[in-house]
Amino acid sequence: MWTCPKCGRNFKRQKQSHYCGKAPETINEYISAQPEEIQPYLKEIRDAIRAALPKAEERISWSMPTFWKEHTILQFAGFKNHIGLYPGPEAVQAFSKSFEGYKTSKGTIQIPYSRPLPKKLIADIARWCYQTGNHP
Repeated sequence: MWTCPKCGRNFKRQKQSHYCGKAPETINEYISAQPEEIQPYLKEIRDAIRAALPKAEERISWSMPTFWKEHTILQFAGFKNHIGLYPGPEAVQAFSKSFEGYKTSKGTIQIPYSRPLPKKLIADIARWCYQTGNHP
């Protein structure tokens, strides 16, 4: 067990990545709380999703930026080496050929900061999730 010295939470893994403190209430708060060097990536992914889903509501759910319209459409989050995009397992499967070379798992796509942000592809996934009703 490892205990975070900042927030006191216990985790199975040593130095487990997590959010310390009070959860953000808005996506702006979420982005502002992230390391300065990853904030531009988070703003770009937010802008790409917002442009694709102009009628979706922005929320924080599970301490992550969430786009919502009658249900969660998709979420994203910043990590040390990548942005996690959470469109759900059906979307990961539907777009699997487009994400060759990226690490994926059930419902998750990891977009490393070392690669260009595939904004058009992210927008396509967001629209697909909304139009099909598939969500995380």
